[in-house]
Amino acid sequence: MTPTHAMLRLPAELTHAQADACLAEWLLQLPMGTGPVVVDGSDLRQFDSTALALMLELRRHLLGRGQALKLEAIPPRLGELATLYGVDELLAT
Repeated sequence: MTPTHAMLRLPAELTHAQADACLAEWLLQLPMGTGPVVVDGSDLRQFDSTALALMLELRRHLLGRGQALKLEAIPPRLGELATLYGVDELLAT
């Protein structure tokens, strides 16, 4: 059986105001399965540290389901924030 995986996209703007709705939408989109969930950050333009919190919450949720989080096309500035907050290894792409 081939593992199922999902592709989620970060919105163009992800700040505190969008975080709860974004996470709720993602959780509804997750298929049952064991494959990794890929988050595409290629659209992300405006964000704050809330984007990191959202990624960590999604990762926590996925680990509880036995799935992994994979990040693709994450803006360099978000990677720099992850390093600054010491969570870069948790969100390694």
